[in-house]
Amino acid sequence: MLMPTARLADMRGVYCVFSIGRHNECLRIVLNMKVVRIILSWIYVAVIALRHRLYDWGVFKSRTFDIPIVCIGNITVGGTGKTPTAEFLLSELSATYNIALLSRGYGRRTKGYREVGVDDSYLDVGDEPLQMKLKFPNTVVVVAEDRVAGIERIRREHPEVTLILMDDGFQHRSVKAKVNILIMDATRPIENDRYLPAGRLRDLRSRVKEGHFFIVTKCPETMTPLDRRLWSKKLRSMAYQKVYFSNIGLRHIEPLFECPDREDVAYGQQAILLCGIGNPRPYIKSAEERFNVVDKMVVGDHHRYTIEDMQMLYAKLKSHPRAIILMTEKDAVKLRRMSKVPSLMRKAMYYQPIEMEFIEGPDRDFVGRLIDEIESRNEYGGEPR
Repeated sequence: MLMPTARLADMRGVYCVFSIGRHNECLRIVLNMKVVRIILSWIYVAVIALRHRLYDWGVFKSRTFDIPIVCIGNITVGGTGKTPTAEFLLSELSATYNIALLSRGYGRRTKGYREVGVDDSYLDVGDEPLQMKLKFPNTVVVVAEDRVAGIERIRREHPEVTLILMDDGFQHRSVKAKVNILIMDATRPIENDRYLPAGRLRDLRSRVKEGHFFIVTKCPETMTPLDRRLWSKKLRSMAYQKVYFSNIGLRHIEPLFECPDREDVAYGQQAILLCGIGNPRPYIKSAEERFNVVDKMVVGDHHRYTIEDMQMLYAKLKSHPRAIILMTEKDAVKLRRMSKVPSLMRKAMYYQPIEMEFIEGPDRDFVGRLIDEIESRNEYGGEPR
């Protein structure tokens, strides 16, 4: 007699329902899929290595501009902390420069160049650019897939801009940035990772030599000075490269909607977590340390919320009517204008503001060195003097 069917663990979207008699066959399928991903990753590495060679040989051209461009990037997919870094730079550099932020606007339904407004939908401009525009409404925020065309248009339409922050542009060598800031996730060391699609690496490990500043994000409280020295040794290959370490600073949670009869929230009370970011583990861990997490709804990065999603979330809330719904800032940007949200749900919805905080050396050390680097490099995109 056959045993009831069981589910084999989800291997990146591959589901296999099997009986005892077919267990070995299904295991072979899963292993073969892993082998396929590894083979595809070899092809991927070969393609990006050839692409970089073509840039190095001058077959493909990198553009430089008569305005300093600071690139915030990484060599992995998923949430490494680029958005908090961009927000930190907008906050700290605005006193010195008139800044424009250029992003691709990942996940948007529009194409081409578009300037982000505070009343835009995330569907048209992307969730992260809209989040930064809402926080910095006086900053020029632009989305454009073609970074060269985007910079040229910013120069034409906003001659007052004196610095461009290029978000997530490190792997796009069509623009040669004056300063490259690479973001590294402390919870996901690159030496232990594989290339896409078998892992999360999207650029060659050797490309870290092109970075001028490294910020290791999401550092645990247990990180020791020895750990930091080891990270610095792994990342630095040039004398001028600087390595900094940061973690996520949590601010007081904020209500998503204004409700006059809302009850005060106390740490330790029940919470349902809503999370749609690249690396949800640090967010979930920090929430579990402060609240009694009774349920979770975790979706993919840049997820487009639907009525069905809200119905599922409402069902969870009805099962825990005393709980709050705690979401990330990125999720709040996408849900802030959702209509027909039940009153019980509106009162329960909060989001968690975050900020990047350096854990070694004063903030001004990083900001001051960055400004010196911007001002002292002999050419736009050249080597330091």
